[in-house]
Amino acid sequence: MTANSRRWIRIAFAGPGAVLIALVVMAGMALWLPGGAAGIDNLVLPLILAPLLWAGLFFHACLDRSLARVAIIALGLLLVHSALIAHKFLDKSAASTEAHR
Repeated sequence: MTANSRRWIRIAFAGPGAVLIALVVMAGMALWLPGGAAGIDNLVLPLILAPLLWAGLFFHACLDRSLARVAIIALGLLLVHSALIAHKFLDKSAASTEAHR
């Protein structure tokens, strides 16, 4: 891989990739965070942490020497949280029981 293509891959992970992955992680965090006393902590905390998630992904993509490590961490987060979101939307039994409450 040439230095120019590595630079553009790093820019893609630091720019739109970091934003996309931070939004997906934010949406997935609502599924695994506990609800708290008021029942809304699992919604508020991801919104507050979204800029921190973006900054962490951005600086990791910019400062890490290993582009493979950047890709593994970023795509791993994307895959895990996308699977959590897909499982939540595809789970028919949970949706039917929550509708009757």
